Amino acid sequence: MDKTDLSKILAVNGKHGLYRFLALSRGNAVIAESLEDGHRTVFDAHNRITTLADICIFTSEGELKLKEVFLKLKEALAGKDAPAAKDAAAVKALFDKAIPDYDPDRFYASHMKKVVEWYSDLAKFASLDFAEEEEAPEEK
Repeated sequence: MDKTDLSKILAVNGKHGLYRFLALSRGNAVIAESLEDGHRTVFDAHNRITTLADICIFTSEGELKLKEVFLKLKEALAGKDAPAAKDAAAVKALFDKAIPDYDPDRFYASHMKKVVEWYSDLAKFASLDFAEEEEAPEEK
């Protein structure tokens, strides 16, 4: 399986799941494909789209990029599946183990649940082996 380039994986506000960036369309629209079912969708300027590479969580030491969070979760899970996002106690216990210095005043349980959902989606539909920024294919 190919390495996952988090700069090409999109989270869209109000939409469930993750999307793979395919292309830009006219009028600043984005064409993306659902990781889960491969369904293609066009998102326009009204949709709030964020690449996973641009997301960080707050820790006592500053910000931690989502890629590093995923790697720490993978290490803490040691090959096991992530807990269901609805199991708040298990999700919190996972973050306590994987990232004990997260900032509870700025990184909430709802954020933890979302990160675990994304982690599980990547594990199922993409790869938890991430492309380095310099490894990402250059566009010409």
